[in-house]
Amino acid sequence: MKAIKAVFFDWMDTIGHPIVERHELHARIFAKFGIEVSSEKLIRPIYVAETEVPGGTPYRWDESKDPEPFLHYEELILSGIGVALPGETVFQIMKIVSHDAKRLDFRLYDDVLPTMKTLKGSGLILGLITSMKEEINLISRQLGLGAYLDFTVTSSDVGAPKPEPPVFLSALQHADIGAAEAIYVGDQYSTDVVGARGVGITPVLIDRYGVFPEIEDCPRIHTLAELTDIIW
Repeated sequence: MKAIKAVFFDWMDTIGHPIVERHELHARIFAKFGIEVSSEKLIRPIYVAETEVPGGTPYRWDESKDPEPFLHYEELILSGIGVALPGETVFQIMKIVSHDAKRLDFRLYDDVLPTMKTLKGSGLILGLITSMKEEINLISRQLGLGAYLDFTVTSSDVGAPKPEPPVFLSALQHADIGAAEAIYVGDQYSTDVVGARGVGITPVLIDRYGVFPEIEDCPRIHTLAELTDIIW
């Protein structure tokens, strides 16, 4: 493998997360409907839902949109804990989750800025690849990422979502490097690992909660601090 010149990062659940995590938010709202489940047991079902219905994440729903993907998203989570509810109840849950998710601010994981400082200090190019839209630039500046990121590429910039190639190829163009000289870190196998690998970038799966022990075909880390062991 060529020497690594750049590290690209996914945003959500890789370097940033809502102040109230999605599994915590769901556990709290489910309890209002008589469903008592620990937030930890919801982590994997939420990942499954995001893999199968990537366009159904709650913060993207509003009254102008077809609710079906968003309902399916919630149904998959409920199915993951062995619960089936009437459609109207699922709709009410979806509306509350969506409303509350939009009100949440974001924060960085504790390992992000120290790792960024180490990588940047070693001369690496650092980029962000995300499905979030233009608001990500403001969020990044507010959270102190601006001093470390060389560029941000969003799916809306290139008109195609992950795992399609354009967003990854755009990052390579921004960095002016070959695919073999880059690493991409993300938390979703189906979009992040598959997408990066599809254009020749080395993928790294960050599994912060240890819910994907079966993934063995790419490096799997639990914290960003472990990246140094992969790069050097």
